[in-house]
Amino acid sequence: MNNTINRLVIVGGGTAGWLTAGVIAAEHSCASNDQQNSFELSLVESPDIATIGVGEGTWPSMRSTLQKMGISETEFFRECSASFKQGTLFSGWQTGAGNDAYTHPFTAPHGYAETNLAPHWQPQRNNINFADAVSPQSSLFSGKLAPKQISTPEYAFQVNYGYHLDAGKFAEFLRKHCVEKLGVVHIKANVTGVNTADNGDIASISTDSHGNVAGDLFIDCSGSRALLLGQHYKIPICDKNDILFNNSALAAQVPYNGDGDPIESCTLSTAQTAGWIWDIGLPTRRGIGHVYSSGHISQERAGDELLSYITATLGAKASAGASLRKVEFSPGHRTKFWHKNCVAIGMSAGFIEPLEASALVLVELSAGMIAEQLPASRAVMDLVAKRFNEKFLYRWDRIIDFLKLHYILTQRKDTDYWRDNCRQESIPDSLQELVTLWRHQSPWHRDSQHVDEMFPSASFQYVLYGMGFHTQPNQTVRRSEQAEQKIAYRLFQENAARTQQLMASMPTNRDLINKVHTYGFQKI
Repeated sequence: MNNTINRLVIVGGGTAGWLTAGVIAAEHSCASNDQQNSFELSLVESPDIATIGVGEGTWPSMRSTLQKMGISETEFFRECSASFKQGTLFSGWQTGAGNDAYTHPFTAPHGYAETNLAPHWQPQRNNINFADAVSPQSSLFSGKLAPKQISTPEYAFQVNYGYHLDAGKFAEFLRKHCVEKLGVVHIKANVTGVNTADNGDIASISTDSHGNVAGDLFIDCSGSRALLLGQHYKIPICDKNDILFNNSALAAQVPYNGDGDPIESCTLSTAQTAGWIWDIGLPTRRGIGHVYSSGHISQERAGDELLSYITATLGAKASAGASLRKVEFSPGHRTKFWHKNCVAIGMSAGFIEPLEASALVLVELSAGMIAEQLPASRAVMDLVAKRFNEKFLYRWDRIIDFLKLHYILTQRKDTDYWRDNCRQESIPDSLQELVTLWRHQSPWHRDSQHVDEMFPSASFQYVLYGMGFHTQPNQTVRRSEQAEQKIAYRLFQENAARTQQLMASMPTNRDLINKVHTYGFQKI
């Protein structure tokens, strides 16, 4: 029980497996020539299972993750068909009318650390929408502009950003970096069995072409199959379909009409009768898909809505050539993620739905916590596992609350799907409490119970006030209110000026990506 934990085995490749490998290997210097460094990290990947992906979105956190792994942002763009993502544009979520749109930008409201602008914006809510009043990023969305310039160093920015990327290319790019630069051992083999130690731990896994692979800690990145935590340890799934109804998706890869077509610098999320359509712009194509509830709409009708969207967006030719691939999933997560000497990351831990792109950030956070708090010995592993489980059960609950918030604020009553989403019994008590609180006070820093919350209060503000939510003004006049109003007025003016400056100086998303491929970013 006091054995040192220095042999890690990841089962499963893809984005989750290789991202996990990169984060841990970079932290523990697998490639070190130090003779005293006995740390080993192996990844066992089936040669028969292809990476599933139609393009994925990341949070801004991916920038620091890639940087810590020693990855060049220029090479990342060139190898992964990457583009800039500055947030999400939601259409049709509030009323379904033609002018129904709001944004969730990645940049926090101007002056957010010291001043909550939401109460000061509310008297002007009929004159300017919240995101435009407090951040320049929504205006950059509308112009399909980039968040930085070619002269801006790698990973630096004018406005905060994440990425859109090709999932298959990203996994291959990470694999090459992990093996060649970070010392990860790549084993191409199928897992045929799990061998158990006397204490119930996994002693090794059996493979069809590489014998037994032994380890001290096993990380299950085998996707929805969950070979270790699910199939071997029988850790059950906590079903969340009673809260979030979407359980199916139809996905397509659609080419642009021309090489010079604009590239969106945000994810487009367009509400439908029983779900929503994502639209992700990569340099060479668009990843477009329809996430829906099979309990509210048939696959045939969901496909018709997706093809209608493609026709309206890219034309009849693009729609006629689109090949739809169906993906089914059960919204939920494991009742715990770390059991014995096995921890699940990625879809083996759970999946809810792709709204707000929380899947990859959970991989980043899980791998980061393992890398930082890797148990020194088996004797303390159960303590680390307990803390890990508590942390990530809390994070999954916060994700569910945040995603459900998008649905319960709707005014749409046109289908059972939207009506059912607003049924009180489908809304978690924790979310109902927050909404009640927010009717009397705007979200701000006081709402955070942890220093590393999944979603900052700024994100709740963007969704709440984008969807037309109203916080009642405070009837009590505070001594500091007049001074705060002066500060708020100055911040609104500064944001308006900065918006004009950025709109005039930022290149288009496509123009900057082309320059990255030609010249590359400056190295920091």
